[in-house]
Amino acid sequence: MGNKDRFSDPYRRIVDGLIAARKSRKLTQGDVAARMGTDQSQVSKLERGERRVDVIDYVRYCRAVGLVPGALLDAVDGEGD
Repeated sequence: MGNKDRFSDPYRRIVDGLIAARKSRKLTQGDVAARMGTDQSQVSKLERGERRVDVIDYVRYCRAVGLVPGALLDAVDGEGD
C-alpha cells in the first residue's frame, strides 16, 4: 500500500485542492517552495503524499498560492466523506 492509500479521502481532497490552486495560478512547485521558504522537493513530497502536510505548512502553502486557508477546508468539509 502506497502512502497515498493511507490518507483519508478528505485529506487527499485538501492536497488535491492545493495542487489545483497552484496549477490554476500557473505556479511551479519551485515557485511555491520559494514563497514558503522551503525547497521544491518538500513541495513535491507533500503533493505526492510522501510527506503529510502539517497545519503550518498548509497555511504557508495556501498563502503561497493566494488561497484563504479556511476556504479550502470549508469546501472540503462540505463535500463529505
